[in-house]
Amino acid sequence: MFYEDSQEATLDTAPKGDRSPQVPEKFRDPATGQLRTEALLKAYRDLEKRLSSMVKVPCPDCSAEELAGFRRAIGVPDSADGYSVDTRHPMLTSDLTVNERLHQAGFTPSQVQLVYDLAHERVPPMLAHGVAEAQRQHSLERLKEHFGGEARWTETARQLAAWGKASLPPEMYRVLSSSPEGVKALQRLMAAGEPALGRTPATADEAPNEDQLKTMMQDPRYWKTRDPAYIDKVSAGFRRLYGEA
Repeated sequence: MFYEDSQEATLDTAPKGDRSPQVPEKFRDPATGQLRTEALLKAYRDLEKRLSSMVKVPCPDCSAEELAGFRRAIGVPDSADGYSVDTRHPMLTSDLTVNERLHQAGFTPSQVQLVYDLAHERVPPMLAHGVAEAQRQHSLERLKEHFGGEARWTETARQLAAWGKASLPPEMYRVLSSSPEGVKALQRLMAAGEPALGRTPATADEAPNEDQLKTMMQDPRYWKTRDPAYIDKVSAGFRRLYGEA
């Protein structure tokens, strides 16, 4: 090329002793100080090659062709149909409308996949929590209606919890208290005055402690039917506990 020939001629005619700081030492012969024109031209050609392969970031007022070239260079497909999305949940499959919005914004395939991965990570747990909460509220409303309103249900729930924890095995109480039908069965057991199920009854020689006596006071025989024999048993327990018997 004429330009390169001119450059070579200029470099060849440079004084041998010229040590201009604008020329790096790697382009000089260490013995003579003369310019190494071949090395200099090779570096120049390598620079041109790298510059030609670089992606030019479009300016705000660039043409549509420049913008399309930039998007193509970074991997954005020509249309939203070009996205291949890996989905892992039946409720979060690839959606063309969503993909078109992402394509308009210039998302690459890996960025689009990241959007779906984040949706898979966050949305199903939120949906499951919402469904569980809705079911819980529905069950609560059914129990309030069954027991005659919120105030009566609140008091009944307190009594059922006290009786169930004192009278039933923990796992049995957990199962019964987890559904409206189970709560109704728990209420029937308490109303019938069923003895402790699955618990070892106290022997005649074992006097109930204060916590056990308080639990006995939650029994319907004490607060509802006012069973004289049962009330006497609780009273005797307190007298024995505090040395009044």
